[in-house]
Amino acid sequence: MEARYYTRLENNEVNCTLCPHNCLISKGHKGICKVRSNNSGVLVAEMYGLLAATHLDPIEKKPLYHFFPGSEIFSLGSLGCNFHCSCCQNYEISQTGKAGFPHLQASSVADVVRATKAFHTSIGVAYTYNEPMIGIEFMQDIAREINSAGLKNIAVSNGYVNKEPLQELIPYFDAFNIDLKCFDAKMHKQFTGGELQYVLETLETIVSGGKHLEITVLLIPGINDDNGIFEKMVSWILRHLGKDIPLHISRYFPRYKMTSESTTVKDIGEKVSLAGRYLNFVYSGNTPGNTRQDTICPGCDSVVIKRKGYSVNMENIDNTGSCLTCGYKIAIT
Repeated sequence: MEARYYTRLENNEVNCTLCPHNCLISKGHKGICKVRSNNSGVLVAEMYGLLAATHLDPIEKKPLYHFFPGSEIFSLGSLGCNFHCSCCQNYEISQTGKAGFPHLQASSVADVVRATKAFHTSIGVAYTYNEPMIGIEFMQDIAREINSAGLKNIAVSNGYVNKEPLQELIPYFDAFNIDLKCFDAKMHKQFTGGELQYVLETLETIVSGGKHLEITVLLIPGINDDNGIFEKMVSWILRHLGKDIPLHISRYFPRYKMTSESTTVKDIGEKVSLAGRYLNFVYSGNTPGNTRQDTICPGCDSVVIKRKGYSVNMENIDNTGSCLTCGYKIAIT
């Protein structure tokens, strides 16, 4: 399918304008994402109608803790990514293109909508696993139909997308989890290949668009665990996005090209405590048995939502999101 968001240039070159890389792609070549290619001066979205993974997931797995807690969502992913993180958790699908993955499933928009409705417990569709924004054409077309059906659209993304396509996507979406890789601009560029400022702009655009936002930080020793820089990050979140934005601090384990030792549980706990001085809702991830997964009322410190793995118990909160002990309005959708 012909891609959206590009400009034709001389000599059969094209300029992809979907993400801030703004790739100049010559005939017969692909962009940084590996899935948008130049076919004789036409930019092709190679993954339109092709899926690499589908699954019915708990909403908490995205992770989204304040968006329909305890629900399930039909999750789908394709191939490719416009970041090249050396510790990528899903590198088998994110760091390859069509030729490198033989197990693709052909799916139409109608197929996806039908599959979503077949899972009667699903609240909608989560676009996840690889970087969904690089397949924005299929994503947009599905999202319109899911939205029309009264179901929810959720994107789990690195946030590296230009403002125009993001603003065109936002009206059909209900929630986002954005992976904020690092808050040091030089390290962010070195680690991901992308510029930090554009991810921050995406976060602000989502909030200004009135959509539910949660942020994940994979804490990696030597990459993004400096206390000073980390504190600048949570301070920025407070000032630009608000104190009620849920922040998930996830534990790194060696994966893909990165072999350094795992983040310690102690460091995760310290960062959760540090972030908690600025933000109301801070959670730990990839730390089994850790109690930093419960939602605590900022008004009286009561546990209002209890979590154990993906098991969720709404203990002390009413259907309006108010704490039953003190009446504090929790930021829950």
